[in-house]
Formats: sequence, structure tokens, C-alpha cells
Amino acid sequence: MSSKPGYKVADINLADFGRKEIALAEKEMPGLMSLREKYGIEKPLKGARIAGCLHMTIQTAVLIETLVELGAEVQWSSCNIFSTQDHAAAAIAKTGVPVYAWKGETDEEYIWCIEQTLVFEGNKPLNMILDDGGDLTNLVHEKYPQYLPEIKGLSEETTTGVHNLYKMMRENKLKVPAFNVNDSVTKSKFDNLYGCRESLTDGIKRATDIMLSGKTCVVAGYGDVGKGSAQSLRAFGARVLITEIDPINALQAACEGYQVTTMEDAIKQGASIYVTTTGCRDIITGDHFLAMRDDSIVCNIGHFDIEIDVKWLEENCVEKVNIKPQVDRFLLKSGNHVILLAEGRLVNLGCAMGHPSFVMSNSFTNQVLAQIELWTKAGQYPVGVHVLPKKLDEEVARLHLDHLGAKLTILTSAQSEYLGLPADGPFKPEHYRY
Repeated sequence: MSSKPGYKVADINLADFGRKEIALAEKEMPGLMSLREKYGIEKPLKGARIAGCLHMTIQTAVLIETLVELGAEVQWSSCNIFSTQDHAAAAIAKTGVPVYAWKGETDEEYIWCIEQTLVFEGNKPLNMILDDGGDLTNLVHEKYPQYLPEIKGLSEETTTGVHNLYKMMRENKLKVPAFNVNDSVTKSKFDNLYGCRESLTDGIKRATDIMLSGKTCVVAGYGDVGKGSAQSLRAFGARVLITEIDPINALQAACEGYQVTTMEDAIKQGASIYVTTTGCRDIITGDHFLAMRDDSIVCNIGHFDIEIDVKWLEENCVEKVNIKPQVDRFLLKSGNHVILLAEGRLVNLGCAMGHPSFVMSNSFTNQVLAQIELWTKAGQYPVGVHVLPKKLDEEVARLHLDHLGAKLTILTSAQSEYLGLPADGPFKPEHYRY
């Protein structure tokens, strides 16, 4: 790979602003700060060259500096063209960590940024991957397979990326051990659920200043992301309809008091706000747009931009007006308008600041533990998709309790013997569904 710049960000002069916000975030991320305190002297990641592809936010800055504190060399790109917080990228670049990320990249620039993270100083290739969505993983496997022999493992952050890993395994394409961070309970049941519960409506409101109370909204999908999104909209006084393919999730939604219906029926009921959360393609299509009421707001909080048929809007609109960054109003031939947020990409990061620091501390503590497991136990994990042990999952939760003033009850020896459980856990079997 040819020579590259030391970093590429929107404006390095934003570094001081970024540093001030990082200082605030550290106070809300007790899991990561505890890992620095526990492992900072030991440096368990010494020798690791971690290429990271994950939203370059203030919270990710705290993750990056934790990895560095634990001994790793790190190079970073963002996993979404709109999710970078430019002051965060500048702050990390100023510390000497190579960062290639800015808000508003083109698709071509996005790939270029990922490619800059593959080779480290001294022409040494990456030997660890920290991914969010699978783009870095796929790029290395498909375009740069010469680097695979040195890679000790990868950790994957999100549902979409985990689906990609299992697909690669089925097709015999995965060549390194992988940790499914997403399905740690302290990730999926917190980041996906509580994170989206706070950041979805933050994005919608910042983008549109809409009043949600009294509106009819549609949430496509009732997984953890859909659950959090539906709760958020309902909390503002909206009437929420759910669409689902899975009968179990559909029954859960119905038992929570949501009407479960089809997208077509929801449109007929006069819904005016649409949120896709499915991780699948073609959830909202041209026929749906044509049937919607005037100035319906459409957005996505799934990882990729394939849930909403943005291409149809671009090709079939009479006029497209950009209201402000990541807010576009399309005039259709029917005379009605559709308001599209974040170009169909992650609305909470494109139109707001993403999840709060505290919930990301849960997710990123899992990421760091996964990187330590893979790096310090190289060869012990075969090629495949693994999850962190239940004991570590519980420890991640434990690290965050004091910050909320929570106090755990401790089993007595008699109770421990009665239940057949160690007094300090793990408390649930692997198959337990929280």
C-alpha cells in the first residue's frame, strides 16, 4: 500500500472542543475507565495492531484511548459516512492515533478511509480487527487476504455485522476467530434497547422539530432496537404500530399493547412517521411512498441504508429540496411530499449524537474484553463465531452499577448451596433469555 497521510479529518482545529467532550464522556463510562485502572500497568494488548471501523464519536474516542492505554497500536475509520463527530476525530488525531473519518464522506472516500487503517508504521499490517457492520472484515477477506494469516481475531459490534459473520461461516469464508460482541447481554439488551430508546427521538426531533404526541408512528421490526424505538415514541404520546415477520416478536409487541399490522395497513391508518429497524432490505418501497400522507417523515435506525428505497425516491421525485444537512424533502408526482432523514442511514447518528456515553460504556467494555481474549489467548479460539463467557458479561454489568447507585444483594452460603450457584456468579445458564 502506498504512503498515506498521518490522519484525515474535517478540521484538526476542533481537537480542543473534542477533548473537552471526551473528558465529560469519561465520567459516564465507568466500565472503560475501570479497565484502564485494572490493566493499564499490565498492557495486555501490547503488540496488537488494531484496525477499527466503528462510528467515530466521542464515546468511540474513549474506547480508542482505552485500547491505547492497554498497549495496543490503533488506526481508525468510521463505519458510516454520516456518523463521524468531527471534533471527536480531531481530538484523537491530535494524540497521534491515525484517524481517517469525517462527517459526509462519499462512498468512495469511505472505502479509502478503511483502507488507510490496514497497514501500520513500519509497513506492518493489522493483526486485530474491531468492526461494526462487517465492512472492514469483508474488505480484508475479499480484497486483502494476504493480511489474514497474521490476524489473531476480530470482534464485531452490531447485529448486521454478526449476521455477516454467521453467513461467512456457513459459506466457509471466515478465516479468523471472531467474537460476537453484539449478543453479549450487556450489549444487545442495553445499547440496542436503551440506547435507541433515547437516541431515536433525539434524531427525529433535532431534524424536524416535530411534535410526536398524538402522531401515528410505524416501527418496522420489534427486536431490541425496535423495542427501544417503540418505547421512545410511545413515551412522547405517539400511537405506535409495529410490523414484524417473526410471530414471537409480533406476540411480544401485541402483549405490550401495540397494534401489529402490515406496512400497507399502517399507511392506510394515516401514519405519518416511519422508522425501520429490521436489518433487512426493501422495508419501505416506492409503492409505500406513493400511498403515504403528505410530508410523512421516513427514517432508519438499522445499520445499512437498504431498508428504505432511497434510490426510488431519487429517481421518481419531481423535486428534491435539501432543508438542512441530512434532511431532504421529496415532491412526488401525486403532489405529496416525503421527508427523508439521514439519506436512509442511521438517523440517531446522522441527525443527532448517537447513544449516550453510559450505555456505550457497556458495549465498549465488551469490545475491549473481546480484544484481550483474542490477543492474549491466540490459538485457543478456533476459526468461528464466539461469545464472551457469562462471567465476563456479568462483570461488565457489575462495573456500571455503582455509577447508578445500585446495590447488589449477596447470596448467603445457604442460599448459594440451595440454588447450586457460586455466590459471585455466574447466576444464569448460557441459554437464559433476559
